[in-house]
Amino acid sequence: MWRSNGASRGFLLIDLMVGMAVFTLVLVGIYQVFIPVLDDVIHLTLTFNPGVAFGFLGTVGPAWRWLVGLLSLVALAVLGSLAVRLLPDGDWWTASGLGLIFGGAVGNLLDRVRFGAVVDFLDVHWRDYHWPAFNLADSGITVGVAVLVIHFLVLRRGKP
Repeated sequence: MWRSNGASRGFLLIDLMVGMAVFTLVLVGIYQVFIPVLDDVIHLTLTFNPGVAFGFLGTVGPAWRWLVGLLSLVALAVLGSLAVRLLPDGDWWTASGLGLIFGGAVGNLLDRVRFGAVVDFLDVHWRDYHWPAFNLADSGITVGVAVLVIHFLVLRRGKP
């Protein structure tokens, strides 16, 4: 049994719910451009990213966007293969990291299927620095990778 499936499903559900809430608020005209969450730091916004991370490949024509979806499927296949090898003997760190990555990847893939692009809704900035818009699925992928790196390179160093 894949122990991370609860984390995957939970994170995926939260990402989809928040994304749809922001989508609906902007769509029905309650908010025009952004919803302030923490003034001058975090806003909720509505952005469609047809590319991959941080808009890379975002300018390719619509006919080529299938390539981005295909890359997502390949990434999920690689992740599945990794999970099959790591989870039987894995621990909480492994299951959590893989669960966050898998949940985030599936969330972004579902957005691509529904809208032809990933729905990004978190806008973070500090003074003159502005981070590209992202979503909770992107955060799950990033945190999941960080958890696995910390686990395998720091905590398990020297262990078989």
